[in-house]
Amino acid sequence: MNISVVIPLLNEDESLNELYDWIVRVVQSNRYSYEILFIDDGSTDNSWKVIQELSEKDRHVKGIKFQTNYGKSQALNAGFKIAQGNVVITMDADLQDSPDEIPELYDLITKEGFDLISGWKKKRFDSKIRKNIPSKLFNWAARKTSGLKLHDFNCGLKAYSNEVVKNVDVYGEMHRYIPVLAKNAGFNKIDEKVVQHQARKYGETKFGMDRFINGFLDLITIWFLSKFGKRPMHLFGLLGSLMFAVGFFSAVYIGVMKLLRLFVFHTPTKLITENPWFYIALTTMVIGTLFFLSGFIGELILRSKRDESLYKISKKLHL
Repeated sequence: MNISVVIPLLNEDESLNELYDWIVRVVQSNRYSYEILFIDDGSTDNSWKVIQELSEKDRHVKGIKFQTNYGKSQALNAGFKIAQGNVVITMDADLQDSPDEIPELYDLITKEGFDLISGWKKKRFDSKIRKNIPSKLFNWAARKTSGLKLHDFNCGLKAYSNEVVKNVDVYGEMHRYIPVLAKNAGFNKIDEKVVQHQARKYGETKFGMDRFINGFLDLITIWFLSKFGKRPMHLFGLLGSLMFAVGFFSAVYIGVMKLLRLFVFHTPTKLITENPWFYIALTTMVIGTLFFLSGFIGELILRSKRDESLYKISKKLHL
């Protein structure tokens, strides 16, 4: 199969028929073999009903419905697991991503040999305050921490080789940083393509300030995972050892100085427990021990397999 189009969605019943017709027109005109995977992330409108109707008239349409809203990352994760196409295209369901970009994205993966092509919405039609400015901040921070020179990490329109989607684990809000996850997994042929961005035709954006905060927290997480995800002891063990050593030698110094004053200089001194620096040294030793144990526990967790499902599927179509 040439192409799998993975479309995560939440309450987009008004746009699904139009999006389907547009995708089919593009892939059929280019004679691609294809499948269209709609991942309903717990919609409360008629989105699933529309997907069922599309599936009944076209066996290329497949669907998954979550029991509730788990998030875009979990929807993409579910789509990636079942995608069969040599090239996997992801796009949003709100008609802001243009299916006309599919042929060029497909050629960049199959003919140019790229692992991942990320769309770059150079000219945007979003609200500058609600989405445009936060996106610029995210992208700047992601470039600095990842080393990838992409302008639009969060663009929903991306193309992947099948090998990439089978080797990245997308969870939390990590859909923003899939290129970084791919790079960490060893896929280095990553580039971007300027794509057309269209104003939202139906409904309202799902973007909120909570995603602004979560995005930065996930950026810190992905930075840590890329640097120390496979060796947490290298960070926590080092910090713990240094802090314990500083606290231990500080405590020794305080004790030695007390003994010198008492037995050599015969100077009356307070009890060692009355010295505030003693408690600072003790606290430093305790924190250092906790850091060291955190690294040790992290190493143990890495050696255990994570089997817990990130989402619950209530319905499937043609799967």
